[in-house]
Amino acid sequence: MSPKELMYIEDALSHEKFLITQYQNAIGKLSDNELKTFAQQQLDRHNQTFNMFLQLL
Repeated sequence: MSPKELMYIEDALSHEKFLITQYQNAIGKLSDNELKTFAQQQLDRHNQTFNMFLQLL
């Protein structure tokens, strides 16, 4: 893997981690169950994406 490719993966991991944190915070503050379910689905999706990028390293 080239240094530039590694940098792209690190950036993607950083972005996914940020989104994971944002969804976790939102889930803790939401009272509407439908919105909570949606946010949880998005959180799960971003966790999967994070793990896929992590496996590239």
